[in-house]
Amino acid sequence: MHPNALLDLATELLRTVLKLDQPADATVSAFFREHRTLGARERHALAETAYAVLRKRLLFQHLAQSGTGALERRLAILAWQGSDTFLRGALTPPEQAWLAEVSKIDRSALPEKFRHNLPDWFAAALQAQLGEAFWPLVQAVSEPAPLDLRVNVLKAKRDEVQRALTEAGYTVHPTPHSPWGLRVQGKPALHKLDVFTRGEVEVQDEGSQLLALLTDPKRGEMVVDFCAGAGGKTLALGAAMRNTGRLYAFDVSGHRLDALKPRMARSGLSNIHPAQIAHERDDRIKRLAGKIDRVLVDAPCSGLGTLRRNPDLKWRQSPKTVAELQARQGAILAGAARLLKPGGRLVYATCSLLAAENEEVAAAFTAAQQGVFDVLPAQDALQAARVEAAASLVAGPYLRLWPHRHQTDGFFAAVWQRR
Repeated sequence: MHPNALLDLATELLRTVLKLDQPADATVSAFFREHRTLGARERHALAETAYAVLRKRLLFQHLAQSGTGALERRLAILAWQGSDTFLRGALTPPEQAWLAEVSKIDRSALPEKFRHNLPDWFAAALQAQLGEAFWPLVQAVSEPAPLDLRVNVLKAKRDEVQRALTEAGYTVHPTPHSPWGLRVQGKPALHKLDVFTRGEVEVQDEGSQLLALLTDPKRGEMVVDFCAGAGGKTLALGAAMRNTGRLYAFDVSGHRLDALKPRMARSGLSNIHPAQIAHERDDRIKRLAGKIDRVLVDAPCSGLGTLRRNPDLKWRQSPKTVAELQARQGAILAGAARLLKPGGRLVYATCSLLAAENEEVAAAFTAAQQGVFDVLPAQDALQAARVEAAASLVAGPYLRLWPHRHQTDGFFAAVWQRR
């Protein structure tokens, strides 16, 4: 494709993405469906340029003020993730001169908001929580996430899968904490790999794997993944149970549960029972009350721990949505707690960085359930699940994962045991 045409497409894509009226990944996917003739390199340049703008939106909008022409075109030029030679072929002489001048600006001397590229309310919350560690976090979430895989222990061993991927030409290392995980450099076409088509691996961030390990389901137990979604953690739980017992995958979205079914078929698991529920007080929940050994509540949340993958979320969330989510999280957790039998384990988790969705929700539940549920230190649960360096993953009694400290998405988890 001619450079001018590709830059025009980048401008068009950004115009849609920056409306922020739906998730960026959905917008990009829909755009590519409309432009099916694009090659792999062209798609990569367009998608990564859009994500680069979302990561550093405030900075690029500030720098773009000095240019002329469509704002989205200037943003695409500043954030371009394709070939530099290709970009120069698309620029007019005035644009080339403008870009050269902008490139001379010392970005480290700009005001803080143009360096952290976060909404003010979110930056303030993180600075209050992290202090000096705020800037390392900013750096971490400004970079794309690595590719983590979870080995399906029902079908393969981690060293075998690592060897197969290495022989296929990939650089692969075991994840430092999860005994199931592998970290792959680059972005291989995973769906074409034999280890994927045979169901030996699933894409899953190491932090998400640790949530399943924290739940620690045993053979023959009755287990519930209360907010299962597309089932990434459900599959990890089912494999850990060695395809025994009964594992319920509940979610209010039937569409998301439908995405679990082909993954179940590939995984070889038959102990999973997906079921759509209307809410946390659904009759299906009532019938199972007091009968379940373990419940994982990966609650709906802001998703602000996943900014490496979903940078648009920081522009699509607000203090109001976080407050609404906090109320919903408390209600879901209370509803899920009714499922546990005496001695049963309850795990509450989010992929948020905010204390409002994490420690505050956990503390409120603990206070409300005095005499019924006891806090189980996450470090003890992780060590029992043979997680490496468990002490480095916790803050007080909770699991607390940070992108800059643990090279995972941001995750939180609290664990309780019913008396």
